Amino acid sequence: MTPVKRQNFERLLNPRHIAFIGGADAGVAIGEARRAGFAGLMWAVNPRRESLAGLACLASIGDLPEAPDAVFLAVPAPAVPGAVAELAAMGAGGIVCYTAGFGEAHEEGRRLEEALKAALGDMVLIGPNCYGIINYIGKSALWPFAHGGACPGYGAAIITQSGMFSSDITMSQRTLPLAYMVSAGNQADLGLTELVDLLCERPEVRAIGLHIEGLADIPAFERVALKALRAGTPVVALKTGRSSIGESLTLSHTGSLAGASALYDALFARTGVIGVTNPSQFLETLKFLCVAGAPSGDAVLGFTCSGGGATMVADHGEAIGLRFPAPDEAARRALEVLLPPIATVSNPLDYTTPIWGQPKHTAPVFAAAMAQVPAHATLLVQDYPAPGLDSTEQLYLNDGLAFAEAARAAGLPAVICATIPENIGPHIREHFIARGIAPMQGLHEALNAIRDAASWSMARARILAAPPEPLLVAPPVRRPRLLSEASGKERLADAGLPVPSGRQVSGDRLCEIADALGYPVVLKMMGEGLAHKTEAGAVALALDGPEALARAADEMRDRVARYSEQALSDRFLVEVMAAPPLAELVVGIRRDAQFGLAMTLGSGGIFVELLGDTVSLLLPATPAEIAKALDGLRVSALLRGFRGAPAADQSALVAALSGLAGYAISHAESIAEIEINPLFVYQNGVLVIDVVMQIDDP
Repeated sequence: MTPVKRQNFERLLNPRHIAFIGGADAGVAIGEARRAGFAGLMWAVNPRRESLAGLACLASIGDLPEAPDAVFLAVPAPAVPGAVAELAAMGAGGIVCYTAGFGEAHEEGRRLEEALKAALGDMVLIGPNCYGIINYIGKSALWPFAHGGACPGYGAAIITQSGMFSSDITMSQRTLPLAYMVSAGNQADLGLTELVDLLCERPEVRAIGLHIEGLADIPAFERVALKALRAGTPVVALKTGRSSIGESLTLSHTGSLAGASALYDALFARTGVIGVTNPSQFLETLKFLCVAGAPSGDAVLGFTCSGGGATMVADHGEAIGLRFPAPDEAARRALEVLLPPIATVSNPLDYTTPIWGQPKHTAPVFAAAMAQVPAHATLLVQDYPAPGLDSTEQLYLNDGLAFAEAARAAGLPAVICATIPENIGPHIREHFIARGIAPMQGLHEALNAIRDAASWSMARARILAAPPEPLLVAPPVRRPRLLSEASGKERLADAGLPVPSGRQVSGDRLCEIADALGYPVVLKMMGEGLAHKTEAGAVALALDGPEALARAADEMRDRVARYSEQALSDRFLVEVMAAPPLAELVVGIRRDAQFGLAMTLGSGGIFVELLGDTVSLLLPATPAEIAKALDGLRVSALLRGFRGAPAADQSALVAALSGLAGYAISHAESIAEIEINPLFVYQNGVLVIDVVMQIDDP
């Protein structure tokens, strides 16, 4: 983005004056600017009205007294390119184009959108087909519907691709501090990537929330996500939609397992973006990050005034990977003096009702526990009484405020959490936000937010210490061609991956080759339409002599003929039978038009789809990233040695996978897809048992 466009974005964000061009929708937007507290100049432009929302109307854009910093444009789509050109000529700063009927609608709309972009010049534009932008910090709005939201001087910058969802967030009863709200619409100029770039270094922005339906430029997003990471601004993403990427290319199991969702997850892991799966978690995670800040680790100190509450905290917290360090003997002695006899010293700690609501007793408990139990964050569970039943509210607040003061003194990110989301009213939430304590709504949401914020801190340290190489940009696959397994193995062997000893021969030479290799052998038919040979009956294992081999070949011809006459072939691969492995992996690499090259690792063999135990990485990936991905698989228990079995040589496994990734990168222009299933893993190495490989053969 040019320096001039950056300056014009500042004009749009913090305008001295706004022009509202259009009819009824522009009139609503004038009211919303007033609601936001905008104190600058406002002009209305409409040739057929005398006034709009109390403002006298100018007949044309040319009648504006000066070039406006910001414009809310709501005129019919065919008139938009001309209006944009006129505004650009007079030196306007930026536009929110509310009008729909562009690229999202039809071919004529796509032509109009191209004309709009061509007319834009140095101006910036949000939209078209969007709600616009609200600046809670600077008190301005270019927004066509009633909006809510509050700002204590800092907050989240939320950028969505959905107008209604952005409006819903402003109306939410979550007391999320908001700095900026942007509904990006068609993203003809400023999209999610550009807006993250523009907002991530602003000190008032403590976190960025993204609602993503899709990203047009994955490498560009990677760059700005890493910029946000360097700036210390967490990005929380709610990815919606399920795309089918490259289905026409996908012959492999990993191709179906590593769809768009898995590749976005890989992108987020690579760049430190926090991925969430529902709107409530989206808002609560942003609230925790904005108010409390991200803890440096995953150790939590929990407090409740209920044994059941302590159990619920422990159950979900441990299930999602949080740690609750047990008090040591010194901490136990210090707390036993302060707690009633019926209390049991533990973490989470139920401090029990005899001292509830009495800060002279509870404050020392909170302070002693925070001083004695090593933790990175702390949480107090409190469900406040409903309106009309609030005679005990002050007792709850007594403990909450004592907890808040202890957390402040200890320097711990802290949460007051209602088990049931609605059981903490807005005035209570505001009490705690003013003290830097995150008032969280929902026990699972609170614990998930702590876990994800801690993971962000740890990922940030790891990624900044060894930043990833830029994503590989590869052209889309044009004409995929399936290689035989024998040809695929030849290529992998040339790349340094171990493959079984074997030969591809015609049927009349099977016994000759098997005798030379030594029994037992494996027999596989090579032919068109045999990407998945097991399903076609084109594999025979553990053949221990010439008669067994000849019989297997005859039976294989019959099975394949029944499966598909077109698949029948007289070409066979004869290989030495491999020894049983410690574990079987599936390893896939595929070339995607958006993401470049992606590697998928998982439990292999017959368990690929049954277990769904896979993880995806975007390439290039370091050996450390590959090792970390392997550690996250359930099959990793077998790799480490299970129930007395020997452990695999992890360094040899990672080296083989890194070599495969390097081979794919060096042949990125020609490789469409590689799947090894299974990859046998041994105590001292690996062996490629089967491979499906497609090349791009224009």
